Amino acid sequence: MNGKEQIAIVSTPLPTREGQGGGSIEIDTGSGFCFGVTRAIGKAEEELQKGQPLYCLGDIVHNGREVERLRQAGLVTIDHDTFAQLRDANVLLRAHGEPPSTYLQAEHNNNHLIDATCPVVLHLQERIKREYDADTDHRKQIVIFGKRGHAEVLGLVGQTAGTAIVIETPEEAGGLDFQRDIALYSQTTKSLDGFRQVVDFIQSHIAPGATFTYYDTICRQVANRIPHIREFAAQHDIILFVCGHKSSNGRALFHECARANARSFMIDSPTEIEDYPELIAMLRHSPTLSIGICGATSTPKWLMEQCKIYVENLVNKPQT
Repeated sequence: MNGKEQIAIVSTPLPTREGQGGGSIEIDTGSGFCFGVTRAIGKAEEELQKGQPLYCLGDIVHNGREVERLRQAGLVTIDHDTFAQLRDANVLLRAHGEPPSTYLQAEHNNNHLIDATCPVVLHLQERIKREYDADTDHRKQIVIFGKRGHAEVLGLVGQTAGTAIVIETPEEAGGLDFQRDIALYSQTTKSLDGFRQVVDFIQSHIAPGATFTYYDTICRQVANRIPHIREFAAQHDIILFVCGHKSSNGRALFHECARANARSFMIDSPTEIEDYPELIAMLRHSPTLSIGICGATSTPKWLMEQCKIYVENLVNKPQT
């Protein structure tokens, strides 16, 4: 071993028409649900087996196919307005986490919470809450590098009574007051490169006498997928990246795939392959190509397997 992490893949021969060579289809075993999502779905399935009505506050995962699978099993997805009207019910909190107001609302309405907040997110919430409580005169700016409106970010901002400042880019950091102390945190699923750029920007602008502290709170299970997926994409002729349209993590990872391999295609389901005529042509007329299938932290393994089967059938489909 050279100390370099190996990319784990599942490979099957690519079915071919008679007289032609064979390529391969490879599913990246490093893709798929992260620990937090796996844990949340496991809790949902465990509760559903009890046969009692179960509500989930927001989509349990940003993948419509998995949400539909669980809906058919009995999970009812609700929004915060519906949650406010709910009484005496079992409600699952997804991995993204929730602000303190959600817990207070549940207690007021006598709802039982099944808390599936990712432990990494929960730990970050606690750190930000301690930072906020320790700053008794609230002179310090608590800054979160993240996506505005994202469920995790809303939960983090809630730890500061809504006072935390959310920035999405290094340029937005220019709006901070550099005469005041700054404490910087990150949404757990943001990129390390982006976070470092924000750190560098603030360090170069902070005024003498003001303090700047920053905490790398990015989940390494998520962050490590970026170099992994770049390498995986570069090893194949074609990449099928499977993820839901709502997935921020999916869009970021697909961007990395496309940087490493220009022939990368994002699909939500197997049938979306049909939306790319140039891809169909390549699959049917160049069966010796190597095809890699990968996905986001919100992509179920079973969906990637369905995409593999769909491609196999497509390649074997007789020409008309």
